[in-house]
Amino acid sequence: MTEPATTIVFLLFPGITQLDFTAPAQALCRIPGATLVGAAARLDPIATDSGFAILPTHDFASAPPADILCVPGGHGVVDALGDAATIDFIARQAASATWVTSVCTGAFLLGRAGLLAGKRATTHWGYTHLLPLVGATHQAERIVEDGPVVTSGGVTSGLDFALTLIARIKGDAAAQAIQLAIEYDPAPPFVGGHPDRTPAAITEGLKTRVYNAAAARMEAALKA
Repeated sequence: MTEPATTIVFLLFPGITQLDFTAPAQALCRIPGATLVGAAARLDPIATDSGFAILPTHDFASAPPADILCVPGGHGVVDALGDAATIDFIARQAASATWVTSVCTGAFLLGRAGLLAGKRATTHWGYTHLLPLVGATHQAERIVEDGPVVTSGGVTSGLDFALTLIARIKGDAAAQAIQLAIEYDPAPPFVGGHPDRTPAAITEGLKTRVYNAAAARMEAALKA
């Protein structure tokens, strides 16, 4: 029996965190019948935060309608929030998508497009206090589902989100098979990938070096 087609559209923009995109893409592409689309404003290579570029498959005008829309995050979100074409693309794609999703700070792009108003949501721990600025209520979970809108925490949570979504669409056994195929059996070398489980001195040091200023830039962009 032929599997139904599933079009999965990822938004790409300069300054994207590559794992926000590539982690869920690696799992979602294994859905039988899936086609992955990387859509950007132009077909030029997209600079990631890792020092290499990603080549879009489509521009905004040529991208097909999404069954699953996924909006990754990254420090480039601050600039993308002010780009009308990007926000319009998200809104248009979301209007007909079955699932509207985000990884990390991609949640704020969903929010700017009006898709998180009155919703429960999550994002990277360094920015959760800003979710009310887009009308969302923070729920302290790694993956938050509110109807067809699914948001996830920072970076690596994108893989958990993808497997969760696969289970919703194809069932637990299909998601478990994909988890096994990619050998996702995490055993991190340190306890503490979240402030709740990390020594306070490490959390505060990282906030001082990176996230206090990054969150202030995000807040300014959201209020602009």
